[in-house]
Amino acid sequence: MTAVILKTESLTKRYQLGGEEVHALRGVSVAIDRGEFVAVMGPSGSGKSTFMNILGCLDTPTSGRYELEGRDVSRLDSDELADIRCRKLGFVFQNFNLLPRTPALENVELPLRYRGLARARRHARAREVLESVGLHGRAHHHPSQLSGGQQQRVAIARALVNDPVLILADEPTGALDSQTSIEIMQLFQRLNAKGITIVLVTHEPDVARFARYTLRFRDGRIVDGDAGDPPGSRHAPDAAEGGPP
Repeated sequence: MTAVILKTESLTKRYQLGGEEVHALRGVSVAIDRGEFVAVMGPSGSGKSTFMNILGCLDTPTSGRYELEGRDVSRLDSDELADIRCRKLGFVFQNFNLLPRTPALENVELPLRYRGLARARRHARAREVLESVGLHGRAHHHPSQLSGGQQQRVAIARALVNDPVLILADEPTGALDSQTSIEIMQLFQRLNAKGITIVLVTHEPDVARFARYTLRFRDGRIVDGDAGDPPGSRHAPDAAEGGPP
């Protein structure tokens, strides 16, 4: 039986905006199995970005529970969350977030520096993952010398370098043309086929189709999950939701 890698139970997030209380998440319960590839969709303000921030240990819920590999991480302090981000998670962003004056190899090995690995080990691992994403021979190129698709491959290599248990990708094709977007999504599919768990936010249905399953957010709730009887992800309807409208 496939193990659940992350689970949320009745997750809520509230915050103040201009004297008004905003309910970003309203009792979100979901479980995602190890090795799954899940797309997260929804309009602006639906709660999907808040959900991803909590999954990425960049924010904490107001109430509810978030378990990563069986550990409740929803009440950890900032140092403990930073350690999980460093050791357990890999991030891919829309605008690549590469250091512009730093070659690809050193961009990729940054997470290993934070872990204190020796230089030779950092270089060897960074070269390995660069080759795995199709960037053999590009280790010493700076971001300005790379195409958008190549820069995103560097960012994906950086996300992989720590052997994370989970890759979180936020609109990873948003700054790319259509053909390059397809190539990047095919790369994600190949990584997923190797057993890497991926959760990806996108506005684009054509991008979401590369995932094995889609969760749709609206008004802080998961209102739908498709792909029939998916092999991994499971959505427990929120008590306040009463099922999809």
